[in-house]
Amino acid sequence: MEERCGSFASQETLRPTAGRQDPAAGAAAHPTSACPLLDCTFGRDDITTLRHEVSDRLTVAGCTGDRLHGFVLAVNEVITNVVLHAGGQGRIVVRLTAGSAWCTVTDSGPGIPERFLGRPGVPEAFEVGGRGIWLAHQLCDEVTMATGPIGTTIGLRIDLGPAHRP
Repeated sequence: MEERCGSFASQETLRPTAGRQDPAAGAAAHPTSACPLLDCTFGRDDITTLRHEVSDRLTVAGCTGDRLHGFVLAVNEVITNVVLHAGGQGRIVVRLTAGSAWCTVTDSGPGIPERFLGRPGVPEAFEVGGRGIWLAHQLCDEVTMATGPIGTTIGLRIDLGPAHRP
């Protein structure tokens, strides 16, 4: 079933049923171990709508407060980078797993240049740009990157605390 979310197409939009666990989930928090809250392709015109969708779906799932707002800001930075630097289109998947919220953003751009890989340092005060990935590292408990000439996948994770653990 395909659902329209704003102007982007949702390939699969599922909300986990209370108490329902993917049998493959195990104890480890892994971004592929639960039904997605959101699974969409996006482009330049979808950034604002997508930011609100991520916030709304995580709120419905019980995520609130500063952790939610910081996570949504980190997601916004990553999807904006896709639009500006990686061909203009990408895919986002948001999940809840084992007490964490995960967001995976994938593009088919040329890959991240080597100088931008690894944990970034604090950007200079008057430097233009260069804050998106740094900000994601400040706001998330884990940031993962897999990049190459056929695209990049960035994973963002925040711990939701004991109330969200199975």
